[in-house]
Amino acid sequence: MCLRSSGAVQQARRRKRWADKTSIYQLTRHFEKMTMSSMVSTKPPPAAGIELPPSMRRYQAVTEKKADGATYTPKILADFVAKQILAVAELPSGRTRIRIMDPAVGDGELLISLLSQMSQQCLAHTDVFGFETAQHALCQATTRIKRHFPAVNLLLEQRDFLEFVLTETEMTGVLFGQAGLTPFDLIIANPPYVRTQIMGASQAQLLSRQFGLGGRVDLYYAFLLAMGRVLQPGGTCGVIVSNRFMTTKSGAAVRHALRESFDIHHVWDLGDTKLFDAAILPAVLLVRGKTGQNSHNPRFTSIYQTHQPAVLQAVDPMAAILREGTIAVTDGRHFQVQHGHLDLRGAPDVVWRIGTDAGDSWLATVQANTWGTFRDIGKTRVGVKTCADSVFIRDDWHRLPAKQQPELLRPLVTHHIARRFRACIAEKPLRILYPHQIIDGCRVPADLGENPGARAYLESHRAELESRGYVLEAGRKWYEIWVPQDPAAWIVTKLVFRDISEKPTFWIDKEGSVVNGDCYWLIAGRPQDEHLLWLALAVANSTFAEAFYDRRFHNKLYAGRRRFMTQYVEQFPLPDPARVISQSIIAQAHALYQATGTPQAQEMDADLNRCVWQAFGLPGEKIAR
Repeated sequence: MCLRSSGAVQQARRRKRWADKTSIYQLTRHFEKMTMSSMVSTKPPPAAGIELPPSMRRYQAVTEKKADGATYTPKILADFVAKQILAVAELPSGRTRIRIMDPAVGDGELLISLLSQMSQQCLAHTDVFGFETAQHALCQATTRIKRHFPAVNLLLEQRDFLEFVLTETEMTGVLFGQAGLTPFDLIIANPPYVRTQIMGASQAQLLSRQFGLGGRVDLYYAFLLAMGRVLQPGGTCGVIVSNRFMTTKSGAAVRHALRESFDIHHVWDLGDTKLFDAAILPAVLLVRGKTGQNSHNPRFTSIYQTHQPAVLQAVDPMAAILREGTIAVTDGRHFQVQHGHLDLRGAPDVVWRIGTDAGDSWLATVQANTWGTFRDIGKTRVGVKTCADSVFIRDDWHRLPAKQQPELLRPLVTHHIARRFRACIAEKPLRILYPHQIIDGCRVPADLGENPGARAYLESHRAELESRGYVLEAGRKWYEIWVPQDPAAWIVTKLVFRDISEKPTFWIDKEGSVVNGDCYWLIAGRPQDEHLLWLALAVANSTFAEAFYDRRFHNKLYAGRRRFMTQYVEQFPLPDPARVISQSIIAQAHALYQATGTPQAQEMDADLNRCVWQAFGLPGEKIAR
């Protein structure tokens, strides 16, 4: 066996790193080309050398902003971030040069806000660095900054920031702060947001490998960690990001990495303030370069829209966030502003949430009265995903010719018939052609030879179904559903719930329905535990569950809507089912299921709600329905 020399091995590794770095550069250029192409076409072809995997090709037709992640910063937010940076920054004294950097300059708004709040004395010895791949944006930023701040030394470059960092660190093996590579004193940034399904899995894996991330990634994750590599120890960084990473499973790796890369000073969750035109729920991170001496207790501030009456007033959301309580702004909206600490207790990748003395005490009381969680009942699953709904899901199967009447139809529940405790009855019920079955304990595709009607119908749509190339490349039959779940589970009593909803909407299904992909569902892992589903039904639909969600996960979308997905719902608490009050809750849940839709249901719901609060040792809170 021939062994390579160490020099040859190192050369091979350098070539591999160069290929990775080049691919990242191509990735950014690809998004820029897609942006330009989208001016004339909504379906731009992929750039040469960047091939989306089969399962991601359906995401190729993306809009301009989704393609390149470009969402420029409004002045009100840029001014806020700049002010917070300078409030804690320890700038070099004397005539030492101050090095400022923006890794995604855009039109220059962030740099302009930062420079405008610095003294003339500082500006005289300031070097401003910036990176931007879009030439038109770079020209605009250069013109604006030179016009307003002629004294600064401006060094903007048409280059991908990630490629720059990898070149200077991975390629050369030299870290910033060594061999003349001077790190930056201040960084201000609004990095691009481009999610995995837009990038493609191969490019996402490349970023994960280069920056030590795992799972699904967003392009801004890599930007955050790259900034950590070039920030001066003790330097200050203010960055605008999507708030998703703080509370989702996909953000776990970056939460962990941020704690390793920075000393976190303050987090502002700007929630549904609608500061951007795009549907982004932003957050601002204020962090310091690691010094090994950080004893600061990170602060956390949140602002979300509310229907509660206001007790204070402010001009706009960024003025409201400096106050506390329920605050009205001049456009008529009301916001709930909370100030506390960033609760980082637990694992390094723990969900980031606001901690307050009152909130922590409340959660401690809940924990003391918790017997288990929804996870202990069984596994929570998302519903089926066909990737061809127009073929598999219909409400007019009876109108088909006799030869195409399929045999494999099942009732389907979707969010359209969602209702607390018991689903509504649809005027035109949906049914799904479900071509899967269980044989010898294994899920297999149904034999179309034994189902001639289904076969005739599916054959009439064969071209459309076979166009789902990712189904065939996964070794599946052309007529299969992409995510079918467990065929044996549909006949079992299920707890079903909506994914996105302002108020929790959980109901019991006893009709053997298939659950659609816009909902989640849970069955008892053991038949004798079905009573726990009824206990969970009562807990989940209570105002207690709303309060628990907001204190424990603190993740809302626009207009106060919550995400009821697996990672949250499986942590909902359950009181001890053996207690008398729990037995009463289960009985009341059964009764309310039967009474749903009747005049008595509202009063029964209120009584059940009070019992849930009592079961967790808490006085009821008034939360608007």
